[in-house]
Amino acid sequence: MPAYTLAPTDTVIAPDGTILYRIQYADGTRGGYLQSTANLDPTSDAQVLGDAQVSGNAWVSGNARVSGDARVSGNAQVSGNAWVSGNARVSGNAWVSGNAWVSGDAWVYGGARVLGDARVLGDARVSGNAQVSGNAQVSGNAQVSGDAWVYGDAWVYGDARVSKPQHCLTVGPLGSRAATLTVCRDSTLSLSYATGCFFGSREAFLAAVEATHGDSPIGNVYAAAVMLADHVVPPYTQE
Repeated sequence: MPAYTLAPTDTVIAPDGTILYRIQYADGTRGGYLQSTANLDPTSDAQVLGDAQVSGNAWVSGNARVSGDARVSGNAQVSGNAWVSGNARVSGNAWVSGNAWVSGDAWVYGGARVLGDARVLGDARVSGNAQVSGNAQVSGNAQVSGDAWVYGDAWVYGDARVSKPQHCLTVGPLGSRAATLTVCRDSTLSLSYATGCFFGSREAFLAAVEATHGDSPIGNVYAAAVMLADHVVPPYTQE
């Protein structure tokens, strides 16, 4: 991306009272808002677009994009080919890098890391020292916090609550479609199951397996995965 300047008369006021300045790229196009040129690497292809805002000591570099009404603040970093868009918020000491996406109304904050090809979408929250990496997806109203690590092809969805590594189990490949089964704690003090187009309770999952596969080898593999989850992922009442 060409070099840029900050327009001194095209400004907005951030919630904390900081003045942010509109980006004016060398090709004449306008970008989003920065607190200063220390927020966007002028030697990279990174861009801040739309009405997005980057403030504090936040840093956007590489081929990263921050767009829409997104906000990146504090000491947060967005790098690589990462995208932060929509109304998403990245703050604190959080990092979003690789090919990761944070979009919708999602928040990533604290010391959280979203890496690789991971996606954080919807109203999801990733905080603390949590990491989301690989091809993992966190969406819906899910919350990943503490020292949790969500990785691989995990799908953390709905009202999931994951704050430790043992709160989420990913098993796969399973069945004729080589699917991945993700089992997580949720806000109802129970476990939720997600695989393919299915999302629901343990009982609903077993009923779906029975209806589709019956007492077949594939059905037995899914049943074994449920038994594993029963032993590995503790409900709230066991902590």
